[in-house]
Amino acid sequence: MNKKTYLRQQKPNTIVKKKKEPIKEARRYVDNAREILQERGKLDDEGFRYEDEKYVRAAGNYLWLGVLMALDGVFHVREDRRTRVNIAAYQEAVSQRDQKLLTWLNEGYEIIHLYMNYDGNANKGLCDMGFQYANKIIDRCETMMPAA
Repeated sequence: MNKKTYLRQQKPNTIVKKKKEPIKEARRYVDNAREILQERGKLDDEGFRYEDEKYVRAAGNYLWLGVLMALDGVFHVREDRRTRVNIAAYQEAVSQRDQKLLTWLNEGYEIIHLYMNYDGNANKGLCDMGFQYANKIIDRCETMMPAA
């Protein structure tokens, strides 16, 4: 096979298919995060901190991806899943429609994305709060979804 034929046959797929049910998929991500902490994240003797921050980071990553998936289902900030979008783009899109959701997004960003995902903060109360914010954001996005 010559080089020209090979290049013509291999067209890069630049657009990733949108998820048909972003809220259902977002909830699946939250369930995966919960499963990670329940099965692998062992608590210390007092029950206040997870022993291994690796699992907290993994759970935070899944939670944040679920939140972004729900937000993309409503606001269409990121059309291609492979592109990086700054949090400011989500904040701008959300601020135009729902101030309460914007507050939850800002607080969820700090707790889920920064404290859990990046810092690996193993405080159980903080992790529980991250799950609460993720569920609040996803529930609110579900009410804002356009009718199919």
